[in-house]
Amino acid sequence: MKAALFDAKPYDIPGFDKYGALRGIEFKYYETKLNEDTVSLAQGADAVCVFVNDTVNAAVIDKLTEYGVKAVALRCAGYNNVDVEHAFGKIHVMRVPAYSPYAVAEHAMALLLTSVRRIHKAYIRTKDFNFSLNGLTGFNLHGKTVGVVGTGRIGRVFIDICRGFGMRVIAYDKFPGEGIDYVTLDELFAESDIISLHCPLTEETRHLVNRDSVAKMKKGVVIINTSRGALIDSEALLDGIKERKIGAACLDVYEEESDVFFRDFSGHIVEDDTLARLMTMPNVLVTSHQAFLTEEALDNIAAATVDNLTAFFGEGVCPNELCYRCGRIEECRRGRKEKCF
Repeated sequence: MKAALFDAKPYDIPGFDKYGALRGIEFKYYETKLNEDTVSLAQGADAVCVFVNDTVNAAVIDKLTEYGVKAVALRCAGYNNVDVEHAFGKIHVMRVPAYSPYAVAEHAMALLLTSVRRIHKAYIRTKDFNFSLNGLTGFNLHGKTVGVVGTGRIGRVFIDICRGFGMRVIAYDKFPGEGIDYVTLDELFAESDIISLHCPLTEETRHLVNRDSVAKMKKGVVIINTSRGALIDSEALLDGIKERKIGAACLDVYEEESDVFFRDFSGHIVEDDTLARLMTMPNVLVTSHQAFLTEEALDNIAAATVDNLTAFFGEGVCPNELCYRCGRIEECRRGRKEKCF
């Protein structure tokens, strides 16, 4: 079996080489992202392997089908960059639903602690032998109310971490679970000192944080996003920060990140004015979509992706296949025992 892996990074290759060799899958690595201009590179492949910023729209899907590609293997949990409806009947799409919820949840907490205790600022100061504490006053997390939007695997791990800090946890999810205090979104916005986003990006959740929702939030609220950038309206976030309504923003994702993240622009001028303005704010902390980046997660991603391909091409069905017909994509009318089509 041959698979074309797009948007390949040096840290991807060891795991995919290891597990691919074990299962007889030959991966060909391309640094470029998959899109309408690069899809021709997939010719001769049985499957393509893509990441969060690859574009798998209708035009790309049609070309992949024309080339005889049978499967799109996402090496991530999110699938908002794939037109799963257009893919139905043409090409099978599968994902890695859980590679390491601990990696993402722990990074969210790391961002929060770094921001509220000014650790990043202290690190820079002490490198210059400046040991003044002026301007480094933070606040305790103990006793604060954290609102968690999305209580899937990652959200639940983040909740456990917050409870360990003695925080009061409230949550919102369209599909509530057990053991969590659920409230409406408006109640979550109004009561939370800290809001952390752990939900998928859909048409329903796009710009979940907007001007209207920011207006409902507490003054000084801290917003964390380690899920998908477009959950937040960046202009509304900027306005909220400038109006002193938002006390801090901790962002591992950004809605226009595909043109910037995972690349080195240190010697260049970044043309994204919104991102540039956000990064000038002293209370905004940005990391470049690295919440998933642990040794354990990378190994799990490679293993699960190879397992998905092996199951699909070998057994004829993959338990992690996506199908728009099921309404909530995580569910399956066929019980994961048959192909979607």
